[in-house]
Amino acid sequence: MDLIAEWLSDLRSSYSDEPIVTDVRVGVFYTAAEISTGDVGMAFTPRALSDTVCCPKTAAAAPPAGHLVGVKAWEMAEHALSPSVLRRAVGVATLNALSAAAINRYGLPEGTLREDLDALDAAGVAPDDKVGMVGAFIPFIKSLKSRVANLRVIDKHRDALKPEEQHLWVPPERADEALANASVVILSGSTLVEGGLDELLSCAKAARIRVIAGPTTPLWSRPFFKRGIGVLGGIMASNGRDLLAIAGQGGSGYFFEKAARKICVTERSPDLARAQRETYGAGGLAAAGGGQVHQRANKASASRWLRSG
Repeated sequence: MDLIAEWLSDLRSSYSDEPIVTDVRVGVFYTAAEISTGDVGMAFTPRALSDTVCCPKTAAAAPPAGHLVGVKAWEMAEHALSPSVLRRAVGVATLNALSAAAINRYGLPEGTLREDLDALDAAGVAPDDKVGMVGAFIPFIKSLKSRVANLRVIDKHRDALKPEEQHLWVPPERADEALANASVVILSGSTLVEGGLDELLSCAKAARIRVIAGPTTPLWSRPFFKRGIGVLGGIMASNGRDLLAIAGQGGSGYFFEKAARKICVTERSPDLARAQRETYGAGGLAAAGGGQVHQRANKASASRWLRSG
């Protein structure tokens, strides 16, 4: 079973309510879905389509525009497994809304939830780390390029990086090499929509910590922790209607701060992760254990990962 299917199955077995979809917005950058609990979920809107949805062959695969509201949320969530990337975006956004509803009802299934915590801080990234990044997180690149031993950025588009950063670029066909040598792997949440997440994780088995970050990132932690992901850096709506409007009006992650809270879910406490990282080094942290120690959040740095994926 792939990871998205595990997410759907685990969430469905834990949250038995039957909400319906009350709104869907497919924006240029992000797709948003609202369910009848009032919860809103986000997902990356794929833009590198090989054809337009005006053409019959792709229109048939696109979400059924005009017929999305009123559908059972669990039925809509199954679009996350579709071969169509646009349908997957709607499905993942719905799964994120259902995840938010379940967390609000029951709490996290596993891990520690922290507001305004930077995903890089949660991962305990240190100067001797070799970082493999899937997706050009521009704020992360700026923060990491002069602070770690090695940084490689895997992206379909070399021009996503600034000219002076393009030496960091790795084409997708060389992702396995870049990730196999990384001690820290950072994945954009957009991989849930664009595909390939399971394959990327299989290439990153040697990493001491794996991170998924960006507004698409799920916060329902258990299936992701089971697959070796240690940090989930996503968002939770604080004003769902505003978040829907921003997505529908073409807003990118830069516009989300007034309508969403930045959330990190960690498998172990960030304080403990950092202490273990300092004690054991990059090679020994993975075997170091757990704990529930809290730290003060750095709100300025936390906004960096809100903008990508």
